[in-house]
Amino acid sequence: MPLLAACGSGESGGGGEGRSTEEDLKSILPTYRQSDTAIDPDIPSENGSSPGYTTFIPTAELGVSVPTPKGNGGTFTAMTPLWGTPPRAGNEYWTAMDEAIGVKMNWQTQDGNTYGEKLGAVLAGNDIPDLVCVPSWELGGQIPQAISSRFADLGEYLSGDKVLDYPNLAAIPTAAWQASVFGGALRGLPMPGAPIGGVIPYYRQDVFEENGWSPPTDPQEFIDFAKDVTSAKNRVWACEDMKWSSFVIHGVLPEKPNYFAMVDGKLVNRYETDAFLEALEWTRKLYDAGVVHPDAVAVQGDSKNRFTAGESLMFNDGDGTWHNLVAEQQAANSDFRMNAFDFFGADGDPVLWRANGANIWTFVNKTLSPDRIREALEIANFCAAPYGTIEQRMRGYGVEDVHYTIENGVQVRTPLGEEQVAPETYVFICSPGSFVAYPDTPQMVEDLTNWQKRMLPFAQEPLFFGRQVQEPDRFANLADRFEALEDDVVRGNQSISDMQDAVAEWRRNGGDQLRDWYQELLDSEASA
Repeated sequence: MPLLAACGSGESGGGGEGRSTEEDLKSILPTYRQSDTAIDPDIPSENGSSPGYTTFIPTAELGVSVPTPKGNGGTFTAMTPLWGTPPRAGNEYWTAMDEAIGVKMNWQTQDGNTYGEKLGAVLAGNDIPDLVCVPSWELGGQIPQAISSRFADLGEYLSGDKVLDYPNLAAIPTAAWQASVFGGALRGLPMPGAPIGGVIPYYRQDVFEENGWSPPTDPQEFIDFAKDVTSAKNRVWACEDMKWSSFVIHGVLPEKPNYFAMVDGKLVNRYETDAFLEALEWTRKLYDAGVVHPDAVAVQGDSKNRFTAGESLMFNDGDGTWHNLVAEQQAANSDFRMNAFDFFGADGDPVLWRANGANIWTFVNKTLSPDRIREALEIANFCAAPYGTIEQRMRGYGVEDVHYTIENGVQVRTPLGEEQVAPETYVFICSPGSFVAYPDTPQMVEDLTNWQKRMLPFAQEPLFFGRQVQEPDRFANLADRFEALEDDVVRGNQSISDMQDAVAEWRRNGGDQLRDWYQELLDSEASA
């Protein structure tokens, strides 16, 4: 367990309440106790993989983790991001959830595409909702400092055996709670994530099998194969932009705060490594060879649509894409089959970097009374019910015969369910440990969980794994130009030398100072 769980705000990385030693964490983290209402998975976890559920569980066989409403009838405001049209207030789904939990929720959903702007404004003001969701990608600027100053320390309610009053919260993996320590205190209610899967390299398995092809197993084989299968005349290209897969193939360090590694006794940033440049150069070779779909070159259209249409045979995306595409294509193209090919290394075995235990959290307003905080935790406890329970099915699908029906052994959303059951509300308050459960696409569940099992032996923990690190404000925009420059380099609009110049400029403009700052974190950890 890392000694430094979170750093404080300001210019010093280790000072004050932000530094948590191993002994501190022992007193901060909740006790783990496996749920006694969870259903045994069809595909057990191996090497830390997500368990898989391929068979439908009839309603009569579902477990019950919250037998009676535990709320006291209080009213709570909650702010979460939402991509799409928010359901109307007082709708049947929200009403049913309110009754099951015993509270009244007033949702203040915000457009997910501009959520960071709204979040910053809200946290800077005085009218902060009772519950506020903060995704990891919004942890910039003053937001980490606001988390420490605006939200409650949940340790007095959840640390150690205190969490056992909330059995579903006790069943959340410790890694997710460790990632929920901000400013030296347990503040976040986590949405646990998969151990790996931020980038998955997909391929059209049906097309490959039809042609007798096997997925490539090394970088040069990938390029040669891509040239062989690309036919612009027939509107078939080997792949979409594969930059993010290339970063994995070449073992490039992840993004901040895990973008430093200790090499020969010195901290080295991802941008300074040969692997980073080699990953860009390899991706550029794909563009130069003409095997990348021209719409990807032009950065237009939707890569998923090109993939399902058979115009692109390989692309990379997150694990959520897998079920969405398979479910969508079952009716449109019964022959459609996608899978993930195994990552290979640039020279031997690959290196995958483990994801933090959680990357989305909801925080509780510190102005709430202790009784109100306990009631908020009852909301979280209901939302964290494990797969195979009445509570989990209601949270995910709503009310049977209103929001979904059972057809051929799977849940099918009704039009009202499509309209009202917004996944970005209750699921963001808190969630159980990661699992993969899609009875409508059992082969996809098997394929994804098996891919995790094969890849996890190659997964490593980065140097600052599991820690919430708030960099000083002066470094906030230091690396802003890199992603656009990366895209220009792989498309041939800028050169590798231009990237090397940018890295040198990054060092002069504060990169070396940033390195010193991270070294101070390590030094303070060692002294602690």
